[in-house]
Amino acid sequence: MKPARIGLLGLGTVGGGTITVLSRNREEIARRAGREIRVVMASARDLKKKRGFDTTGIELVADPFAIVRHPDIDVVVELIGGQEPARQLILDAIAHGKHVVTANKHLIAVHGNEIFEAAQKKGVMVAFEAAVAGGIPIIKTIREGLTGNRIEWLAGIINGTSNFILTEMREKGADFADVLKEAQRLGYAEADPTFDIEGIDAAHKLTILAAIAFGIPLQFDKAYVEGISKVTGQDIAYAEELGYRLKLLGISRQTNGGVELRVHPTLIPHRRLIANVDGAMNAVLVKGDAVGPTMFYGAGAGAEPTASAVVADLVDVVRTLTTDPNNRVPHLAFQADRLVNLPVLPMEEVETSYYLRLHAQDKPGVLADVTRVLADLGISIEAILQKEPSLDERIVPIIILTHRVKEKHMNAAIARIEKLAAIHGPVARIRLEHLNPDWN
Repeated sequence: MKPARIGLLGLGTVGGGTITVLSRNREEIARRAGREIRVVMASARDLKKKRGFDTTGIELVADPFAIVRHPDIDVVVELIGGQEPARQLILDAIAHGKHVVTANKHLIAVHGNEIFEAAQKKGVMVAFEAAVAGGIPIIKTIREGLTGNRIEWLAGIINGTSNFILTEMREKGADFADVLKEAQRLGYAEADPTFDIEGIDAAHKLTILAAIAFGIPLQFDKAYVEGISKVTGQDIAYAEELGYRLKLLGISRQTNGGVELRVHPTLIPHRRLIANVDGAMNAVLVKGDAVGPTMFYGAGAGAEPTASAVVADLVDVVRTLTTDPNNRVPHLAFQADRLVNLPVLPMEEVETSYYLRLHAQDKPGVLADVTRVLADLGISIEAILQKEPSLDERIVPIIILTHRVKEKHMNAAIARIEKLAAIHGPVARIRLEHLNPDWN
């Protein structure tokens, strides 16, 4: 059987990793796919740039549109990133009857509905395993491996940069700004780290996972997103003292009212496996009604881990080149006409536990005033930790852990507490999840 001819858009880190893995494991991949998978064309901005991988036998071009419109290309691999021209390149490839593999989480989260609809009409596949959690095959797992389950919830550390920063802050007691600089020096963080540290990258990935898990359209614009830039070493230390670790989590859960879709710093008990995922690693917890809680761990980025997912998608696509389009695995796990428009819950309606840190005058009655506010709004306290007062101002840090309550009630409580005369400054609030197997 003749080789499957691949056109590669982008020769950066992941593009180079893809060429390397395809070359090194050529025979093994061919045995799995049923034919050789060969990159025959690739586009790059600088064709004369020296690269650390072998491009022998690959036609290099500057114009990526020349690849997506080339009649001899079977599959287009998009590794450019961003929204444009990636979106138009993929739509062009689909219009020309080509299958597509992409690692572009931003594009899929924002424009995936449009892209999948076009692919469905044209009878081609769009594969995107590498868009979420790098080398962890989490999309295939939810879409195929757990297809016999009703997914109840998922929670993931799906941004390695943020996880590296929080790990360093905990282990070294360093400030956020100092650790961010170190992450940039080591290459974990971009020069502009906004997408990573403000939770946007994680929200792109969570949007994709939630759509596959619950059979809903991609709805990135409805996700609640809060990053780690305001996290303090003080809160990380207090959380440790109380038996919790702080992680940036993407959480999606189906409730009677709809689907939660939220990314934010989250305290989780240190005994949970996911609490011990450190450095730049990723992990995703998925709870199915039949299988129970499962966790998937691995490298969430990097040349070859991400290339591993790209090549796996290529093998899937090549295997189905001659398959009836109506009998392929659906893009979002559920048949296109069976997706449901479950509402995404506004954050105010989400129920979770909370960690509160406030600074109060060291005098009688202050704590009673605070607990009265919480009681008036039906908020039950799980634990209180009062630290030593500062010697000069006699201001006492107070840490409160609450039981589960709706966000809107906590917002009201914080507003009232901050108005108390004995309270100094704003109340710090971090959401807390126990991630128990019976959480539903």
